[in-house]
Amino acid sequence: MRYKEFGKTGMKVSEMTLGTWGMGGVGWDDNPKSVRQDAIRAAVETGVNFFDTAPAYNAGAAERCLGEALENMGTRDKVYISTKCGNVFVDGVTYRRDGSAAGIRKQCEESLRNLRTDHVDLMLVHWPDPNTPFEETMGELAKMKEEGKILHVGVSNFSQAQMEEAGQYCAIEAYQPQYSMVHRDDEPLIRWAAEQGMGVMTYGSLGGGILTGVFREPRTFAPSDSRNRFYKHFQEPMFSKVMELLKVMDGFSAEHGVPLSQIALNWCAQKDFVSTCIVGAQHREKVAQNAAAFDWSLTPEEMAALDRAIAENFG
Repeated sequence: MRYKEFGKTGMKVSEMTLGTWGMGGVGWDDNPKSVRQDAIRAAVETGVNFFDTAPAYNAGAAERCLGEALENMGTRDKVYISTKCGNVFVDGVTYRRDGSAAGIRKQCEESLRNLRTDHVDLMLVHWPDPNTPFEETMGELAKMKEEGKILHVGVSNFSQAQMEEAGQYCAIEAYQPQYSMVHRDDEPLIRWAAEQGMGVMTYGSLGGGILTGVFREPRTFAPSDSRNRFYKHFQEPMFSKVMELLKVMDGFSAEHGVPLSQIALNWCAQKDFVSTCIVGAQHREKVAQNAAAFDWSLTPEEMAALDRAIAENFG
């Protein structure tokens, strides 16, 4: 495993962060708790020291799964936990943004209980709430930071203007954007965030799974499945463009004798503006396979070739 300084936080984090969206049991394939918690154990065993979760991942289910697993292993004090606030999973389908002071505190307190811990290493505002002033949202996070319940504060899915405004009320130390070989829309913003000294943790680092090479033919997912609802590159015309990129990746995969996922993760992690890549996996074998990506590196020439292929297919 490789490690990087996470912005100016003082945290030195594994270049792979285990994401737990799927472990909530909604929007992805569901698995027994024992299988999910064994995946968490595998992450610790392979050197992963950063875990990302959120109360919105099935109303706290993912947090509870993670908290129980870390407590059972006795490893809470050896890892970093990132969770979120400001986004409420209402009825099994609907998400509602709530950046109010009362809502932020309620979610943060519930997260501490779910995670079986007295503090969260990083608290992210999941999505900006257009109906609540940033002064209120960030002010409450600043109070909880003073209380020691939150060590660092960051944001996800914010624009630069939103970060600049929110940062007036509480220092923003981390940024979590979607970023992968098939989603580079926010790269200028990510570079800017890194230049400000923020730790950058990318989500969707495997494009929701499409960069693993498992999906070579179009598939129809359930309306509630995140590969239908959230990640649009499983649909045409993006799907065919991704397939062209996979052909280039196949060549490097054969040369290195590694799965495509390791190509995609190295491409992301080797960007100097990325601190760590969030990877969701619910099985021990997948976690170990993904973690092995950080035992080797792409050459500068290989990185350049992949960048050219991405530009040719996605502009």
